[in-house]
Amino acid sequence: MSIADERHTGGSPLGYAIKYAQHALRLRMDAALRPLGITTPQYSALTAIAAKPGISNAQLARQAFVTPQTMQAILAGLERDGLLIREPDPDHGRVLRSQISSQGAKVLASAQGVVSHIGQTLVEAVGEEQSAMLVEALNRAAEALARSE
Repeated sequence: MSIADERHTGGSPLGYAIKYAQHALRLRMDAALRPLGITTPQYSALTAIAAKPGISNAQLARQAFVTPQTMQAILAGLERDGLLIREPDPDHGRVLRSQISSQGAKVLASAQGVVSHIGQTLVEAVGEEQSAMLVEALNRAAEALARSE
């Protein structure tokens, strides 16, 4: 019996196992990213900005599963620490567009190595084939839940 089975007290065992795994992943990522001076949400923001420089705060918030207000605080911290540059959008003066600074790019490169190692640990735990099947199954589950709202 797994720890998730032992702690499960009702509802969906699958839902509990997903949340348990997500929590374990978040704790591991936070611990691994802490020496680099960033948090998991900051890593998520930097990754999204690197992929799409100038991405809006609202888009970043949706991708990181946080509120726009929370994303604003994340971005302010990254800017304060010199990892991010934010400039007003030329068409919408109140909108700030974000770009990674050179220091931010160095931190992100180090963080990507750390996160890649954690991802490999996940794949090794369940195997390549089961990992691919699990990703597919979780995507189907998320889509089913989104449709049932």
